[in-house]
Amino acid sequence: MTGLLLSALDQTIVATALPKIVGELGGLDYYSWIVTAYLLSTTVSTPLYGKLSDLYGRRLMFQVAILVFVAGSLFAGLAQGMLQLIFCRAVQGVGAGGLMAMTFAVVGDVVSPRQRGRYIGLLAGTWAFASVIGPLIGGFIVDNMSWRWVFLINLPIGFVAFAVTSSVLRLPTVYRSHRIDIEGVLFLVGGVSAVLLALVWGGTEYPWSSSLIRILLIGGMALLVIFIWWENRAAEPILPLRLFKNSIFSVSSALGFLTGCGMFGGVIFLPLFLQVVSGVSATSSGLLLLPLTAGVVIGSVGSGRVISHTGRYKIWPIGGLAFAAIGMFLLSLMTANTSFFVSSLYMLIMGLGVGSTMQVTILVVQNAVDHSDLGVATSAAQFFRQMGGSFGVAVFGSIMNYRLAADLPSRVPPEALEEVGGQLSAFLSSPEVIRSLPQAVSSGVIESVELAIHAVFIWAVPPMILGFILAWFLQEIPLRETIDTSSVVEGAGEVLDSLSKKAESPEDQEV
Repeated sequence: MTGLLLSALDQTIVATALPKIVGELGGLDYYSWIVTAYLLSTTVSTPLYGKLSDLYGRRLMFQVAILVFVAGSLFAGLAQGMLQLIFCRAVQGVGAGGLMAMTFAVVGDVVSPRQRGRYIGLLAGTWAFASVIGPLIGGFIVDNMSWRWVFLINLPIGFVAFAVTSSVLRLPTVYRSHRIDIEGVLFLVGGVSAVLLALVWGGTEYPWSSSLIRILLIGGMALLVIFIWWENRAAEPILPLRLFKNSIFSVSSALGFLTGCGMFGGVIFLPLFLQVVSGVSATSSGLLLLPLTAGVVIGSVGSGRVISHTGRYKIWPIGGLAFAAIGMFLLSLMTANTSFFVSSLYMLIMGLGVGSTMQVTILVVQNAVDHSDLGVATSAAQFFRQMGGSFGVAVFGSIMNYRLAADLPSRVPPEALEEVGGQLSAFLSSPEVIRSLPQAVSSGVIESVELAIHAVFIWAVPPMILGFILAWFLQEIPLRETIDTSSVVEGAGEVLDSLSKKAESPEDQEV
């Protein structure tokens, strides 16, 4: 829970601070970059942590993830430019991938699937707690201090998490011969990075028909195909394709991808809407996000407890994704004149849907695979959810930038555009700068941002609908009442055999 708090708090603190950060270092057209870099590195590192933890133990990899995350936070807080910050966010993401994957894998090591629902509910409650205080802390920091403390605050929390895991986290270590799938990691990182860069740059930085975008798309897809080919032949693949023979794993992975795409891709733009369109402060935008957080708390904790009591789980992703689709559509109806009560109701519906869905997919996967695959299966489920988030943020950020580029020229007075040399990005700064522009200019910019984010919310609805349809195909099997520790016993037996062979005398062997 301490490790998960570290990762979750970073995401929620940064959300309300993003408009201020990009306003100082770049502009709103770079809004999605900071999030995309974080999600991309989290995505590609998650399955690697799962494999390494199966080989070297959960505790060691958990602590490595904490140290990497703290280092990324330190350098992010000291960044002097947008490229530096994006790189440091990528380093943070490498640590966050391990924190999220290891958290749920540790629970899988010590709790039976039947009882796991309530513990996953507690972890979801930790995430929700971070979601409550994160936007508030982030808004307070932005309004009263330097935005750099949004990242530097992770340092003391990280040291506490490291101390707690060092003192109380005791897990059996399974000793096995191993080989790290470095080739698979490189193919995966290269392929995903190239495709995401094409989605981020296409239609904004470069035309979709440009040779660079084509090279990135074709090269990225080719690397992903090679990755699949390699994983079929690797001795110890980072993402064992045999897991996909399990229909529950396949459906849950697809649900995680679609949910992550819609949720991350849509919700990350809510603080921007509230601060630019509604005109509230960063702190107030954090307060206005509380209904969304409340929905996540109620949905996640409530579903976890009911699942532990009844042993039934299929209804939750079905109902959750229905609520999420409705909530996302309602968010697209918000305007500058929408009352806070109505917008809070929309966010509550969205939160209930997301909370009832996201953690259930992890529980289902853990229940459906052998304990020996627990780490890699858990991280794979996290991988697909983060992959969905990465693609969602990249695609929706590109949609927002495309709409801004199309709408701004018709809404900003020509004489104002001439004063900045025709550079539309000059108007896309922090919310404070936008409101300080002349009335004729600021109103056009605000209206353009409103229409752009509306388009994002609309495009986030189809993934939720597809997930709702797919959830009906999720097979429901009984939740196990015990933990399968056969792999641990087998590993212990191998160690005892090796020690016995090394003993020099019969008396030593007997001991």
